Amino acid sequence: YDAKNRYDELSLQLADNFDDKLLLKEHSDLSSYLDHHSAWSLDDKIERILVHFNLKHMEDKPIMMLSGGEQRRVALAGLLLQKPDILLLDEPTNHLDVYMVEFLEELILKEQYTLIFISHDRYFIDQIATKTIEVEDGALREYKGGYSDYLTQKAEYIRTLQKQHDNLLGMLKTENEWFARGVRARLKRNEGRKERLMQLREAAKTNPAMIRKMSVEIQREAKNFNRDKSVNKQKMLFEVNNLGVTLGDKLLIKGFTTRILQKDVIAIVGPNGTGKSTLLKVLLGRIKPTEGTIKQGEFSIGYFDQHRELLEDSKNLIETFCPNGGDRVNVRGSNMHVYGYLKNFLFPREYLEKKIGVLSGGEKNRIALALLFTKDVDIMILDEPTNDLDIPTINILEEKLQHFPGAVIIVSHDRYFVDKIAKKLLIFKEKGHIEESFQEYSEYLNIEKALKSLDDLENSPEQK
Repeated sequence: YDAKNRYDELSLQLADNFDDKLLLKEHSDLSSYLDHHSAWSLDDKIERILVHFNLKHMEDKPIMMLSGGEQRRVALAGLLLQKPDILLLDEPTNHLDVYMVEFLEELILKEQYTLIFISHDRYFIDQIATKTIEVEDGALREYKGGYSDYLTQKAEYIRTLQKQHDNLLGMLKTENEWFARGVRARLKRNEGRKERLMQLREAAKTNPAMIRKMSVEIQREAKNFNRDKSVNKQKMLFEVNNLGVTLGDKLLIKGFTTRILQKDVIAIVGPNGTGKSTLLKVLLGRIKPTEGTIKQGEFSIGYFDQHRELLEDSKNLIETFCPNGGDRVNVRGSNMHVYGYLKNFLFPREYLEKKIGVLSGGEKNRIALALLFTKDVDIMILDEPTNDLDIPTINILEEKLQHFPGAVIIVSHDRYFVDKIAKKLLIFKEKGHIEESFQEYSEYLNIEKALKSLDDLENSPEQK
């Protein structure tokens, strides 16, 4: 009312003094203000609200004389007349009959408020809301549209949860079966080996030749794993002959010869600084060998490195996975929504607009791995892929690698991961030598430990 009255006063003054710039500026500002608040017909609007909210007959009563429900309707009417930029309403339909609610819906839709409201009135939500946020178990979940849209999307979400639950149960079952079959069997073998070593320590005091006998036995046990299990008809990817690499004055690889085939799953293992990542870069053509040759077939490579070179910090997740626009991503022949794909790597929907640069190290690793698995490649080369990953993500990575149809070469210190994934080991030894083995990594380490124990025993002062 004050603004409308002042506008009328200024209109009269400007009729006599139209060149007054200050009056013109104030007049223009008030005109914009009244336009924004639809105040030109304010009397009519007030009248309609009083009638529809059943307040007309009490317009001259003091607020304190009104009931709680009547006071709430007056407060709501006052907010609607203000036309604020953002309107926050907590259960606005309480104490309103159906006709009042219909009027409120009409008014809100006409005035196009930015509105955030809490309500249990499902029809009201369906009519008004363009977005629904559910609060459940301490978490917020966002759905597009009103209540009917929410029901549809919620049902789909529950189906997804059930599918994820089923997938989790399947993963746990597979993990448990693998543990029972592999880890427990290795523990049993290792305990037996330890017991034999303890017995040998006593026997060796009277019969030193038994040490060499058992050493030969354990080496034979190791060699039984080293039979070539590859299929000769497989496509050759790399043929490495007498490879040698020296960087500066440090010898990293010496006289290494091997063939890498199309379905090989190889783990490169050994102490830090021995040249494992260097071997990957030689295979990738980024480092030239000092000696020897590498023959390479026709194939494409997907590479994951510890520096996450696939990623650009300035791009968000949508731009990273859909560089040509849109929101679909092709995953080895399957066209998927990018969110549908990324949730398999435990990313919530709100991450889609996040920049790569603001993500944690573990999140960047997950994104880099997810991006790698969208590439249509024949071989995956991964340098320490499990660094900064939690166990659920490592389980996902293991599952993806186990279903990857091509070759895999990984550098890793994660024994469990290597045991589960690798079918062949390239083990960096001393003085640049690389040993091939078809053992599981933990079994290789157990045998290595047993042989070292025998060597220590043979060279002990008691045997000299």
